[in-house]
Amino acid sequence: MKEVKCECGHVNPHGTVFCEACGKLTKEQEENKNLLDMRYEGSARRSQTYNKSVIDKVWNFFSSVKVGVWLIVITLSASAVGTILPQEMYIPNTMPASEYYADQYGWMGKLYYQLGFHNLYSSWWYLILIASIGISLVICSLDRVIPLYKALKRQRVTRHEGFLKRQRVFGESPSLNQDEIEDIKQKLVKKRYNVREENGNLLAEKGRFSRWGPYVNHVGLIIFLFGAMLRFIPGMYVDKVLWIREGETKVIPETNGEYYLKNEEFILDIYDKEKDNEAFDKALDRVGMVVKNYQSNVVLLQKEGDTIPGEKPELKKIKEYPIQVNKPLKFENFALYQVDYKLDELSKMSFKLTKKDSDQSLGDITINLIEPEKEFNLKNGYSVELKSYFPDFAFDENQEPTTKSRVPNNPAFVFNVISPENPEGEMSFVAIQQTIDPGEDNLYKMSFNGIETRNVSALTVRKDLTLWTIAFGGLIFMIGVIQGAYWNHRRIWIQQIGGTTWIAAHTNKNWHGIKREIGQLIDGTKLTEPMDQSINEEKE
Repeated sequence: MKEVKCECGHVNPHGTVFCEACGKLTKEQEENKNLLDMRYEGSARRSQTYNKSVIDKVWNFFSSVKVGVWLIVITLSASAVGTILPQEMYIPNTMPASEYYADQYGWMGKLYYQLGFHNLYSSWWYLILIASIGISLVICSLDRVIPLYKALKRQRVTRHEGFLKRQRVFGESPSLNQDEIEDIKQKLVKKRYNVREENGNLLAEKGRFSRWGPYVNHVGLIIFLFGAMLRFIPGMYVDKVLWIREGETKVIPETNGEYYLKNEEFILDIYDKEKDNEAFDKALDRVGMVVKNYQSNVVLLQKEGDTIPGEKPELKKIKEYPIQVNKPLKFENFALYQVDYKLDELSKMSFKLTKKDSDQSLGDITINLIEPEKEFNLKNGYSVELKSYFPDFAFDENQEPTTKSRVPNNPAFVFNVISPENPEGEMSFVAIQQTIDPGEDNLYKMSFNGIETRNVSALTVRKDLTLWTIAFGGLIFMIGVIQGAYWNHRRIWIQQIGGTTWIAAHTNKNWHGIKREIGQLIDGTKLTEPMDQSINEEKE
């Protein structure tokens, strides 16, 4: 049952519709009077022949075009859902993602997070969908291209009568002599056909390479998907946001602690009606302030030598660079883009310790809101302890003080003031524009004395080693599109049978073109124009 031997001597795989060599039809096809399905040259496809083992069933599942289409539809639908809410990489780094989505979007955000849509493109089930599409493309291609290639390679010049009669374009004419056959042969060569001759019979063929266009498409898509999956390998693709304050030095993400960045200054320029082009006056009047340029003047630093955990590394200066929009800082395979900014973020707050009954000043303290100190020693036995610090102060559901983030948007403090009168100290809660003493017998208070601000730059840290693979896959895909769209596979058979000349033709598309070529071929000969048998088939 694995092989069927034709009367011409060729051995065909089980499941072949007609002989790969001579075109003789099987008994089932002889009884069926319809035109031959030439899509795969009647060759046996594995998915339509075997269905016994587990491997057969898996192969048959993924070789189905419907399965491939549904996998693509499901993946596109999941990708669309992933755009409804922002991905985790784009949300503020103020609270865990599990809390952020529920806090900002309610039950929908909570469900969105639980289903993994918050980090869609690196989730395990999305990767399985991408891999399944790739497997489907590979199996679909192998299931079709291998038998098609073998059948086209093995086709003979002289084909069986039943094969010729069941072609879409077919006709019978009076017999030709050798000179007339030679004349037709020369005409075919001029039309760039590859002509083979056997016992006075001709097979003219051109454009076979166009049959491989869809499979070249598949190869391009497989390479493209492979490049997309490479992005999930650590170190191959980086797309992170780095918020860095003026004067601050931070390690650049995904550089293994080797490279650091110092933000020297953030510059914001806006359009001025007096200095800039008058053509912008109406637009400025309509929308107000318009940013002309925003940039971060930074210094790229590199770590020198090895350090132990907790030790500050020694850094050497690599280069200074003004990062602007579309003018990134590039080093090795990384690029740092200016994407956002924040003006006048709170940096330091100053407080004055005073005696309540006399407003006598006993000293000042300045708190760094990013890295606050815990103790501040003043003169004459006075000191202040910072017991609690809430950078973004709010009350929780139990009316207890808490912080919404680590960013100093609304700082609040709990101080313990130690004095000669009260060595154990007295507690005081201080927020912006308010001071709350837990007891009315406090002798001292912390008064607001000043504030310092600084600007913050947002830089996108990007690295993409997969881009060339994705671009190469896209190029191969487009080659396949052009290969299959602008050329077609045409074959013309001319055979001497029983004192008559039979002419049959097949093309994978553009039937009008091949019929026009046949008309030019038989012009001036006694051959009659063959019929388009699909018309008769439609009438029946």
